[in-house]
Amino acid sequence: MRAVSFALSLACAATLAAAQAPAGPEKSNMELVGSDPLQARSAYQPTVHKQGDRWILYVGHHGGKTKNALTGKDEDNGTSILDVTDPKKPVYLAHIPGEPGQGESGGAQMVRVCDGATLPHADKTRVYMLRVFGNAAHEVWDVSNPAKPTLLTNVVNKLKGTHKSWWECDSGIAYLVSGIDGWRTRRMTLVYDLSDPAKPKFIREFGLAGQQPGSKVEPVPTELHGPISTGPKGNRIYFGYGTNKGGILQIVDREKLLSGPKEPTDANLNYPEVGRLYLPPTNGAHTTFPMLGMDVAEFAKDAAGSKRDFALIVDESLVNECQEPRQMVWIADITSEARPFNVSSYTVPEASGNFCSRGGRFGSHSSNESMAPVYYKRVVFIAFFNAGVRALDVRDPYHPREIGYYIPAVTDATDKRCLGTGAAEKCKVAIQTNNVEVDDRGYVYIVDRANTGLHILELTGEARKAANFAAKP
Repeated sequence: MRAVSFALSLACAATLAAAQAPAGPEKSNMELVGSDPLQARSAYQPTVHKQGDRWILYVGHHGGKTKNALTGKDEDNGTSILDVTDPKKPVYLAHIPGEPGQGESGGAQMVRVCDGATLPHADKTRVYMLRVFGNAAHEVWDVSNPAKPTLLTNVVNKLKGTHKSWWECDSGIAYLVSGIDGWRTRRMTLVYDLSDPAKPKFIREFGLAGQQPGSKVEPVPTELHGPISTGPKGNRIYFGYGTNKGGILQIVDREKLLSGPKEPTDANLNYPEVGRLYLPPTNGAHTTFPMLGMDVAEFAKDAAGSKRDFALIVDESLVNECQEPRQMVWIADITSEARPFNVSSYTVPEASGNFCSRGGRFGSHSSNESMAPVYYKRVVFIAFFNAGVRALDVRDPYHPREIGYYIPAVTDATDKRCLGTGAAEKCKVAIQTNNVEVDDRGYVYIVDRANTGLHILELTGEARKAANFAAKP
């Protein structure tokens, strides 16, 4: 009997050990350069911007409330601003409070930054930040002095939802993910001309046919998650719809969107569409990152087809501890835009870290969105919640290959993640790497949904050979 009890104890201990992450960071071909706790605020989107001789990081936060050490006051989570010129020693400069609320019901998740010197009609001496105010509004701030940001204008308010917008710095056109009265979906697109951020000009409403007011289409097409534009030169916008189900990649002719008929009828909404790809019903399209004009080595000797266009599509995991279909990464060939098709996929093997048992979400969320030459069309970085950030070599898009990863260590600030309710509720402390971005120097920035803060990373070892560090500024 004692032998049986001892064996059961060992089995339980082994199961518990498998369910808990190691005390320190887990890594392969990636190393920590610097970090900041971000005042233990739940973080969503990092955007890094070169301002003169400085590199400034802007971080959008989910809702919550905690003390700002710079002011000594409790502030609703909003936007953190840090100087990361020396990535080994980030300097926290300012925090701008956001909308009161918890999680995605408050805060200021989204942030984009443009120089006035680039925007066509702006003050050439200023730097501007576009952000959401929770789910209620889109704002523009003057961040020329990032330590003392000032509100410039409220672009649009009284919204019912927001998310990850896009701002073209070369034209000033902004595609604002929004929720407005009458539309049949929580999130669609409001297009604004912010070439002079002090004087926003409304252009049009846009969404999938069937989402607009008065439509009888059932079911209503999946809500928008966010767009990525190639600007006037590329003349394409890649819209991603869906979170963890009903995903759609929509390819849009930018000029037709801006100049075409604007009344939201089925015909007018379909007019600028070039192509559409439907994901499986169990997967969404959080991020749709274009990788255009890629040279495919395998086809180099073929008569045609060696240069092709692709889109990296990333789903978002929503449910803790694998209580949903796996959310992952897909690569679609979009060379023939009217007929895009999927050619490969990637996920972190669950058994490599017993991730379903660790607590929190396990699955993909987002990729970097910077097209910095050091990584573009060579390496992408995927935020994978409790599996940290994963570096993928995509030079052969038909066979993406993981070349590195970094999972931060939990800290005293890392928040628990729960499953179940009442007496059946079980909670675990887990890393939740939420979003990722890179800069032209090759540094990788990840932020944590569970309050663990910011980690600045770099590729090491064999993984560095996949990047193009000769392109560093």
